[in-house]
Amino acid sequence: MSKQKLELTWVGKDKRPKLEPRILLEDPEKSYHAKQRVSENDFFDNQLIFGDNLLALKALEQEFSGKVKCVFIDPPYNTGSAFTHYDDGLEHSIWLGLMRDRLEIIKRLLSDDGSLWITIDDNECHYLKVLCDEVFGRNNFVSNLIWEKADSPRNSARQFSTDHDHILIFSKNPDWIPKKLQRTEQANSIYSNPDNDPRGPWLPGDPYANKPYSKGQYTVTGPTGRDFSPPPGRYWRISEEKLQELNTDGRIWWGPNGSARPSIKRYLSEVGDLVPRTLWSKEDVGSNRTSKNEMRLLFPGDSSFDTPKPERLIERVLNIATSPGDLVLDSFAGSGTTGAVAHKMGRRWIMVELGEHCHTHIIPRLKKVIDGEDPGGITKAVDWQGGGGFRYYRLAPSLIVEDRWGNPVINPEYNAAQLAEALCKLEGFAYAPSETRWWQQGHSSERDFLYITTKNLSAAQLQALSDEVGTEQSLLVCCSAFHGISAAAAAARWPNLTLKKIPKMVLARCEWGHDDYSLNVANLPLAESSPPAPAAKAAKSGRKSSDSRTTDMFGDGGDA
Repeated sequence: MSKQKLELTWVGKDKRPKLEPRILLEDPEKSYHAKQRVSENDFFDNQLIFGDNLLALKALEQEFSGKVKCVFIDPPYNTGSAFTHYDDGLEHSIWLGLMRDRLEIIKRLLSDDGSLWITIDDNECHYLKVLCDEVFGRNNFVSNLIWEKADSPRNSARQFSTDHDHILIFSKNPDWIPKKLQRTEQANSIYSNPDNDPRGPWLPGDPYANKPYSKGQYTVTGPTGRDFSPPPGRYWRISEEKLQELNTDGRIWWGPNGSARPSIKRYLSEVGDLVPRTLWSKEDVGSNRTSKNEMRLLFPGDSSFDTPKPERLIERVLNIATSPGDLVLDSFAGSGTTGAVAHKMGRRWIMVELGEHCHTHIIPRLKKVIDGEDPGGITKAVDWQGGGGFRYYRLAPSLIVEDRWGNPVINPEYNAAQLAEALCKLEGFAYAPSETRWWQQGHSSERDFLYITTKNLSAAQLQALSDEVGTEQSLLVCCSAFHGISAAAAAARWPNLTLKKIPKMVLARCEWGHDDYSLNVANLPLAESSPPAPAAKAAKSGRKSSDSRTTDMFGDGGDA
């Protein structure tokens, strides 16, 4: 019987956007850095990107594929409260498609030892799990963590008061191993030293095991002459010789009177750090109330974010998934918690956000972190003193636009350098203008280069260019036109040159002029059977409904 591959299906699954790999334009006035170095581990190349997060992920793909150690995202939960009066199932299908498109690029961005962490609630968790299985492979599913987000019941709940969210973890490769957590006082408190052992506190270990052991059936006599054998169906964990050896070394506990069954001592000084567990309590990593208090401390009187994530939650994720200096990505930046925590922990970071709170909340928050003026969150725990910086980027406009007659042309907003960088990205070249060779604007190898011009090139100009390139190198020439010779003749005459016309060379590659891949409920068709309700009217007018996460589901991003 052949095995069938089970897949998640939804309306529109086969539709995939032809994304334009935009370039990023820095706005130095919004970039920010400390006035001086605080430590040798300060990072100034962090990136805050303003724009649609799917286009931003595509923009990052060429430079950062295989370089991101940890992706933490807090996507819109698609709770459905703003969709009551819209066609049934439409929002679910769109949500799955938008998540799939983003997950596929995220997988390419992750390093071989990288991991993805996604916070989600019950509404879409299990669909998202199957979707991630398809994108990453079921073998790369690591765990489903349960985070206790609430610290009190909601008696207004119709059925159950929800106390938790899920955190789905997927790795790039199945052999990924999470880092262990530092031991806590609570974990150490179960160790004691009733016999004043000079090796310090210890914990008694069960000497018996359920699995058969070839040397596990014997009788041992304790200090008081009492004999001990394993209970029926159980076996000694170690051989008789090993038990006697441990007893001689004082590593066997026979009880305060020497008449108890033997226990093997496990010394606190000899145990390692803690393997992460799948249940994360509010006491350990904070709750929604914790994060709201953190936001109030940063922005007094501001309640823009209903469900931000506490800094201790992100701290634990980064302790498990990264080391200092590693690159962390959050493409649903929300209030900027991921970047703030990564910065304090000495990680490099990239965040993407489309909402205006990128300017009203994230930038002011990061400035406080950099200036050492953020007293909340994990600041004291990691002894954060400030330092470092970030660069602010926005997505460039579409490279191809229509002129007044509807013809596709190069966007006149692009200058020569931006055009060269954009075409390098489209052609898979690294943008690296040479200071000595005017025709070297990018390279794909040590011998393969790219030259871009909006001029029409003549045969004489192409001959001079070919002579300068030489026979040991090759050059891709992108120009508006070349005249006086056919393409076939040019290829035969100048084998070291490859000629392409712009913009014709790229017209069929992308969805040009598509700036928004978010889901705005105002754009969804109304169901004919029922009139708009207040929640729908709020969505159409741009106001937040009862669930603020659903108004612009993939535009405003999460609340991390």
